[in-house]
Amino acid sequence: MSTESEIRAASANFYAALNRMAKGEAGAMEGVWSHGAEVTALHPIGGRETGWQAVGSSFDGVAGIASGGDIRLTQQHIVASADMAYEVGVETGTITLGGLTATIEHRVTNIYRREAGGWRMVHHHTDVSPAMLDVLARLRAAA
Repeated sequence: MSTESEIRAASANFYAALNRMAKGEAGAMEGVWSHGAEVTALHPIGGRETGWQAVGSSFDGVAGIASGGDIRLTQQHIVASADMAYEVGVETGTITLGGLTATIEHRVTNIYRREAGGWRMVHHHTDVSPAMLDVLARLRAAA
């Protein structure tokens, strides 16, 4: 299998896990992320998480209020070397948080590193999503 094919497979695994998280599954990201202190995420709801514990917890926090969603990567472009790779594209779809649905369409950069056992995510960065921020603000106002 070529390196680009391996990255496509790692990406497919990440988006499958992201969709399980969007349906409320805590721990969905466990198998697709590196577990080091250097991993980072800049989420569509803002902020930055550093280290696997913080990154994993942030995804689990979303899973705790998520009940449905379908998130896809479009316009995928991959650049890979022997041990590092990145992809850019556009995440599109929907996510339901606290019973309110947001439409997703934002740019994304994902960085992968080859580790024992395969390619793992080390960084995920999306544009801030006004639609998701609106849903979260409405949930806070209703609480």
